[in-house]
Amino acid sequence: MSRLPVTATGENTSLADRKRRAGQRLILGIPGPGLDDPTRALIRQLRPAGFILFKRNVEEPAQVRELNRELAALLPDTLPALLSVDQEGGRVMRVRDGASRFPPLRWLGNVGDLALTRRYAAAMCDEVAALGFNLNWAPVADVDSNPANPVIGDRSFGRDPDRVAAQVVAWLRAAEARGIISCVKHFPGHGDTDQDSHHTLPKVEKELPDLERCELRPFRAAVAAGVPGVMSAHVVFPAIDEDRPATLSRPILRGWLREGLGFEGLVVSDDMEMKAVKDRWPLDQVLEEACGAGVDLFLVCSEQDRQAAFYEELVRLQERDAAQDTWSEDSERRLKATRERYFLRRAPPPPLSVLDSMEHRLIVETVRERGAE
Repeated sequence: MSRLPVTATGENTSLADRKRRAGQRLILGIPGPGLDDPTRALIRQLRPAGFILFKRNVEEPAQVRELNRELAALLPDTLPALLSVDQEGGRVMRVRDGASRFPPLRWLGNVGDLALTRRYAAAMCDEVAALGFNLNWAPVADVDSNPANPVIGDRSFGRDPDRVAAQVVAWLRAAEARGIISCVKHFPGHGDTDQDSHHTLPKVEKELPDLERCELRPFRAAVAAGVPGVMSAHVVFPAIDEDRPATLSRPILRGWLREGLGFEGLVVSDDMEMKAVKDRWPLDQVLEEACGAGVDLFLVCSEQDRQAAFYEELVRLQERDAAQDTWSEDSERRLKATRERYFLRRAPPPPLSVLDSMEHRLIVETVRERGAE
């Protein structure tokens, strides 16, 4: 992989530089299982950091692998695509038909066998890689501390923060060994809400010491283990920031995550089309505050008009504000470092025959027998 050019901050930064950096802060969803001409044209214009696929994009494994190949081919070799998916296990599995039916993370937490968790994660990563992906939005690092939570539940490894932390680290080490980029979510914790940020703006009404003891422990362990990505939560934590969700909060992301935990990797927003943030504030304010807070990459998962609007506003932000120009360069450097870490010596992907293989079925059956609720 060629090394990416990084320009110096200052008045000589060109419009082309700003456009490149704006595109490189976006992870785009696409409409369906194939690419139409308007989608191809938008991708060529925006040159995003990468893509995220959903159930709507999936027909069968060979089609997914070919779609990822075509998406990657639309971007220049100097900016290799992050090809991503939510393949957590349990109810969040975007590719199901033809793939192993991995059970929810809660069952792994119930078993409490870290060697089994590493085998599970390695099998998951092999299937993700065979499908053409290089980034999985997993594992969930939230502690399931609220039984009324409508969105986390068995997506979490469990209700004990130390057990969740140990499971997260076991997963990360297996993924790293398989060359798959991981991203823990949803910082600083979506587990103690009774609302879903897809539909509203939740709050976690806990004092800072309680957050440190519970929510933060798995994320602290993940950062110490070298996790490459952390996804922010569209959740308000009044003990740290009374007004803004974590995605827009400088005290949470720059303060708590970067300065407090020492995280140097990529900060990624949850989907910016979720109702917790969409239309709650003007787009220019959302992006100004999120970039100021320290978000490097933005997930914009569905609406192409909104994807274009994000790109245009990210260009304008750099033009209006020297600090935004600098932060955009910082994000580009972190993305470059992540690509070099994972892509320079990347092994060829496994064959599609690893999907739902006998070895993987045995892992699934072991987790089911020992951890099913």
